[in-house]
Amino acid sequence: MKILILEDETVLALSMREFLEDCGYEVRCFINSDDAYDAIYETPYDLLLLDVKVPGEKNGFEMLAELRKDDNKTPAIFITSLTDIDDLSRGYECGACDYIRKPFDLAELKLRVEQVVKIQCFSSIDELIELPFNYKYNVKKMKLTLNGEGISLAKTETKILELLIKQRGSVVGCEMFWEEVWGEWVDSANIRVQVGNLRKKLEKDFIKNVRGVGYSIDF
Repeated sequence: MKILILEDETVLALSMREFLEDCGYEVRCFINSDDAYDAIYETPYDLLLLDVKVPGEKNGFEMLAELRKDDNKTPAIFITSLTDIDDLSRGYECGACDYIRKPFDLAELKLRVEQVVKIQCFSSIDELIELPFNYKYNVKKMKLTLNGEGISLAKTETKILELLIKQRGSVVGCEMFWEEVWGEWVDSANIRVQVGNLRKKLEKDFIKNVRGVGYSIDF
């Protein structure tokens, strides 16, 4: 998952970048709205973290409003020291889905990012996701089927499957399983067992094991 950060406070931008990279995200930072705007059209991003008062032709509000006019629907979170209710309202009117006030704890940033990612992933795709070998996953009902027949999955197995679906085309490693499935560190052997339990319930196994790295589902 790729995240773009627009933040002209160098120390804060570096802290955010290192923290989010440790969480398993791919991150690029910009201090100028002009450069950030161009980058968004050069490379697709999954999330924008935008300061408001930044160098460039447009401030953060104006840049996001312009993106929305161009039908760019990438989810965005404003990160700013502005606290006035009018500023908050303007942020949402521009098309942001969340707002974080400075100063903030990096743990709060992580929670906000995870929430936006979760909502965006399953609101921007069809309710019924087609998977290899004629499997389908119903997002709203959290139900896996094969040729119309339901497959009973345990809670952890469902979380694993949803994570792999969200990261389709990419390899999911231990750290991402810890963060999004368990919410804490667990032994890698436990991850293997739970993924193995899920795979045993698949008549045709579409989960790939990338030795020494993790697991993936292809498009």
